[in-house]
Amino acid sequence: MEHVDRCVVLVDAGYLLGAAASLLAGEPARSRITVDHAALIQGLRERAESDTAQPLLRIYWFDGAPDRVPQPEHRRLRVMPRVTVRLGALTRSDGRWAQKGVDAAMHAELTELARNRACSDVVLVTGDGDLLPGLMSAKEHGVAVHLWAVQAADGDYNQSEDLVAEADERRVLDREWITRAVRAKELNGVCAPPPVPRPEIAAILSAPLPESALAASEAAAARGGSPTPAPSAAPAPAPTAANGSGTAPSATGKGVPTPKDLAGLRGPGHPQSAPATPGPQPAATLRWSSDRGWIERPGGQVGEPPETASLPTLAQLTSAEQRWADREEDITTVGGDPFEVGQVFARRWMERLPDQGHVEKLSSMYPRIPHRIDGELLRYAARFGLLAHKDDQIDEHDRYAIRAGFWREIDVRAAAGHTPAAE
Repeated sequence: MEHVDRCVVLVDAGYLLGAAASLLAGEPARSRITVDHAALIQGLRERAESDTAQPLLRIYWFDGAPDRVPQPEHRRLRVMPRVTVRLGALTRSDGRWAQKGVDAAMHAELTELARNRACSDVVLVTGDGDLLPGLMSAKEHGVAVHLWAVQAADGDYNQSEDLVAEADERRVLDREWITRAVRAKELNGVCAPPPVPRPEIAAILSAPLPESALAASEAAAARGGSPTPAPSAAPAPAPTAANGSGTAPSATGKGVPTPKDLAGLRGPGHPQSAPATPGPQPAATLRWSSDRGWIERPGGQVGEPPETASLPTLAQLTSAEQRWADREEDITTVGGDPFEVGQVFARRWMERLPDQGHVEKLSSMYPRIPHRIDGELLRYAARFGLLAHKDDQIDEHDRYAIRAGFWREIDVRAAAGHTPAAE
């Protein structure tokens, strides 16, 4: 029985993305890069068909995942045409993640394809010498083996020398090829701008106060309430790690304060008052709601106030059918950029609200998001892998971008009248 004239690509994702991170960001941590998986898969397919002169049968994507549970990128990959995802375990030891079972799965797939004469050519994207017996077995079954390497940052090999010596054909995926689908994140933790422009963190933090927040704050003041102090009261903040920029918000705009900025306010009830004399000032009562617990509010009230406790969460507003549709959208169209994630969450929340009054309540608390909703927002963001390399927490800079995207979408949609009309 002759081999079928077609090619198969076996990708060790840990090698491909780790080597790409080393090349582009100087270290193998995959948290240092952002990947356009659709573009990467298309690039692999085109390169394989060109190098082997055979049509593609399938791309096998081998990767590790905690408890072998598919992560957002795996769910996105496995619904792409001609892509099959195979997951090994991802375990943590001494603070480092390690894949288990990935090389064994690649070896089994390679030998099975060769034994069944399912293809004439196999492309291996890996550097693991443990795959050498499988490579040799495939050659004995008459399969041509093409070994691809990612360009090494130091110009040396990043593959097993025995693997390189045994392959029939060798190619290098150079920096130019890699950067068509993989981008390095900036050192301050903010992702390098994708091809489609979006507001940068510094610009977000220097943006004018949303009109919805201003209107809600003024309405609350007219009713004799105690609205959250407007962020315009904060002095122009000095550069902080929150915006990663040396540019302070413009003097004409009402900047979104960071927790450090809020701590510089005089105190509750008199946000417009500038300190008459230098020296320590009373701590402000405003903080991001991700701070543990709900801190004391004006008048000695402790705990979540009734007006925010009445705000529905997205889960409470979402039907089973909508939950299924949301999952499909997350897999197929949401890229996972922190700012975009915040926008998507806010769009769904506003579209499903039964009452415009909820938006007014939320806007009066700007820039703080009520604890329950903020926690739900951050849990949603975590699905997209927005976790820092250490301690499995969302990176501080990503948190600013997530919340900034949330507020920007709230303001844009409120201004455009995309919520039910107020009574």
